Amino acid sequence: MDTVNYLVNLRTTWFSFFMITCLFYNPTDSGAVQLTQQNIDMTLASNELVFINFYADWCRFSNLLMPIFDEAAEAVAKEISESGKVVMGKVDCDKESSVASRFHITKYPTLKVIRNGQPAKREYRGQRSVEAFTSFIKKQLEDPIKEFKELRELGELESNKRIIIAEKCVPLVREITFENAEELTEEGLPFLILFHDSNDKESIKRFNEIVQTDLISEKQSINFLTADGKKFAHPLHHLGKSEKDLPLIAIDSFRHMYLFPNYKDIEIPGKLKQFVQDLYSGKLHREFHYGPDQDEETEKNPTTPPESTFKKLAPSKNRYTLLSKDEL
Repeated sequence: MDTVNYLVNLRTTWFSFFMITCLFYNPTDSGAVQLTQQNIDMTLASNELVFINFYADWCRFSNLLMPIFDEAAEAVAKEISESGKVVMGKVDCDKESSVASRFHITKYPTLKVIRNGQPAKREYRGQRSVEAFTSFIKKQLEDPIKEFKELRELGELESNKRIIIAEKCVPLVREITFENAEELTEEGLPFLILFHDSNDKESIKRFNEIVQTDLISEKQSINFLTADGKKFAHPLHHLGKSEKDLPLIAIDSFRHMYLFPNYKDIEIPGKLKQFVQDLYSGKLHREFHYGPDQDEETEKNPTTPPESTFKKLAPSKNRYTLLSKDEL
């Protein structure tokens, strides 16, 4: 009888332990999924949308956001239970410095959306509440393209929202203004800019044509922009040019500005594309300092290319928190 009681008690003890373990073991550490170098690629590959909170434990603002983000992750998981649809994750940037570096994280907390493995060009800047995060995720998962079968349906669209009816939602060539400059710089890509007179429509048209035909393969590495030379007279001044020199083309790398030597050379096939590729090979920077590579016989007098002017329009790097722990 004692043996039977012992076995019953042992079974009960193990069953209780098993239940407690099941109740308290959570591989995601509750809330948002903890992402590391080991699991982030699999997470990105297996989910349509991944919304990531890049944080640092020593950052006060990160600590304020964390419980809100975790609660939002739980709310999203309840509302959108379909596997492979969405994951809200978090990255400890001190422990996972290689992941933080990979996504160019310089401030905490930073919230980024990864869709089908590709990072969005802009970080999340909306309200930081459970409701806002949940609404944002739902909005991201909506199909942005709607088919209209009758013309009258266009009249039923919400008038308080910006609606684009076009072949492409984001043009390959965009106009830079003082209003959108911060968003464009935040995308992190250098600018290839056509500076033009405000009445010069022909150069804009031709620039668009060349970008579409010759530079389409470079769209992941550079932003193609047009700029009113009168409004952006300051960058022209840095290049040693003025309105009378328009149109002209330049690259702003956010470190220096490089002038395309002869605007008319855009008509030479491959010439403008080579100019872009010379930026990434380091040739533009090298030649501005030491002269043309092929001219080995000539004495090279170091020069300095003009500094970037558009980097001053970029978002502040200390918008959310201090940059260094030593400053706390």
